[in-house]
Amino acid sequence: MKANTTPHLSGHTRPESLDGVEARVGLRIAALLTERSAAADHTVNERLRVAREQALARARALRLQTQGAQGVASMGQSLALRGGPAGSSWLQRMGFALPLVVLLVGMFAIDEWHESAQIQAAVEVDSALLSDPLPPDAFRDPGFLEFLKAPPVETSDVQISEVTE
Repeated sequence: MKANTTPHLSGHTRPESLDGVEARVGLRIAALLTERSAAADHTVNERLRVAREQALARARALRLQTQGAQGVASMGQSLALRGGPAGSSWLQRMGFALPLVVLLVGMFAIDEWHESAQIQAAVEVDSALLSDPLPPDAFRDPGFLEFLKAPPVETSDVQISEVTE
């Protein structure tokens, strides 16, 4: 059965059909190169052979380098940490733990600072209440709260009448 290579509404081909198209194009290019190499002279063929060997050597070196090094491996749509070679030290293998520890210590420090700021604010309020000549019960009186909300009144405009008992 032939893979469907018709584009969808978005104009892109299906991912499973791209591999087939890529393979067919690769085979077509290889066939054309093989056909043309038969007609080329000896020096061109020798230069192509040397270039092919150099490309294969670079590919092998790159493959060995990526297999031995610790890195990030792509697994579908997500990323996963890859371990290094078997002889790597435990510090290299547990290298992700240091940022985690720093993050936890930072969060703990922020919590301690926030708690001390709240305690300091409570200390200021308590010391203001206790050093005030008014008793703390006066602050709970609803009439006193209304008195605090009222605008200040100048004493020269108010006539003070004495109440006799």
